[in-house]
Amino acid sequence: MRRLGTGIGWRPEIADAVERMPGIDWVEVVAENVCPGHVPESLLRLRERGVTVIPHGVSLGLGGADHPDEGRLTALAERAQALGSPLVTEHIAYVRAGGALTASPRLEAGHLLPVPRTRDALDVLCENVRIAQQALPVPLALENIAALFSWPGEELTEGQFLSELVERTGVCLLIDVANLHTNHVNRGEDPAEALAGLPVEAIAYVHVAGGFERDGVWHDSHAHPVPLPVLDILTGLAARVAPPGVLLERDENFPEPTELEAELNAIREAVAAGRSRAPQDGGEDRSALAGIPAVPSTTGTAPADVTGAGGAQAAGARATSAEAVGPDAGGVGVLVRPVAAVRERLGVAQAAVLSSLVAGTPVPEGFDRVRMGVQARALAAKRAGVVAKVAPELPEILGAGYREEFLEYARHRPMTDGYRRDALDFAGHLLKLGRPGDAGARRRLRDWWLDRAGPAPRRRERGRTARMLQTLLRTRP
Repeated sequence: MRRLGTGIGWRPEIADAVERMPGIDWVEVVAENVCPGHVPESLLRLRERGVTVIPHGVSLGLGGADHPDEGRLTALAERAQALGSPLVTEHIAYVRAGGALTASPRLEAGHLLPVPRTRDALDVLCENVRIAQQALPVPLALENIAALFSWPGEELTEGQFLSELVERTGVCLLIDVANLHTNHVNRGEDPAEALAGLPVEAIAYVHVAGGFERDGVWHDSHAHPVPLPVLDILTGLAARVAPPGVLLERDENFPEPTELEAELNAIREAVAAGRSRAPQDGGEDRSALAGIPAVPSTTGTAPADVTGAGGAQAAGARATSAEAVGPDAGGVGVLVRPVAAVRERLGVAQAAVLSSLVAGTPVPEGFDRVRMGVQARALAAKRAGVVAKVAPELPEILGAGYREEFLEYARHRPMTDGYRRDALDFAGHLLKLGRPGDAGARRRLRDWWLDRAGPAPRRRERGRTARMLQTLLRTRP
């Protein structure tokens, strides 16, 4: 695996500081925030200095039931080429559900949601990964995500799920040790067991980030300092393998550059401490893993008794669930499952979960209702925050009432077509209700909406915009 060194997530708010930081070997940029024809000057200067830039996607949704979207794959490939990147990264998650596959409304989460660790989900994920690998010009690495809730009836542990994914697709892994800590607190999953089950030879690099705990729930905020337990997990990982690269993520609430540099130094020290414990023969350091405390599971469902992904029992489980056996290119029997039927089953389950989170429908049976409520509120809060960034005029026009108005709007109105459309729909919703009450603010909001809604790029949106315009102009002064 290519050696990357120590890096930091590049964000426009800290671009100047990142350029001046000593010891930065590489940076990671959110793929969706970069336009191939208009790469920020800061990134171009970093590249000229020999700093590697890696695009990190957040919207592909390879864990979803649908086939990967060709347009999103093309966009990710274009960004890798524009940045001269040695690889691209994404997440083991789903971000949308519904639509034609399930004959239900199309829903967007606006966030990364966990996939069930089941054979069905793994089959779909593997096929989606292979499709993505064929479309991308560079290797793909996938990240384990943080989760607030667990799926009932899971069949594999995190380590088993990831190991079999690597075995079946050859994909690389991006291991986020902060997410392991999040799952440690929220789902009772022992990070030592997760590390012990990982195929460490597949690790492309490692993420480190901060968060906070509230009412027994850990929130992976990327807006707080990296806590000691996360650094301890990093040390445990480094005791098993020298990470090709380690990167600090910070997305908001940015501190002074000196604080970021101090966090980077703490990360380097944690890796060095782990390497000092590593056996000289490259074997696993069990004492380092034992230093990470286990947490009894209180919210998740215990996985089935599967001894190891890729081993005899894993193969037996595949044989049990397989629908047919056929020869591969070498004449050896391989297991074949009707993935189309699996996609439909998974799609129905994911749509039911997402609908409960963003549209107020009942929580599916077997899920922790309290945790699902926490997740639903977190999704709505994130929508409010991102819409405020995408359309900063809205909180300016609505003032202190923006957040309360948006959260009320979002309670039963799911996002269906991205944050730009969400901002327009929110403004249109307020105008239909005759809000805000202040006539001047309402006029400003209407002017903003008319200005932004007009040049929508697709014919369907233009038709919808025209109809909404006619309605507004007929019913409001």
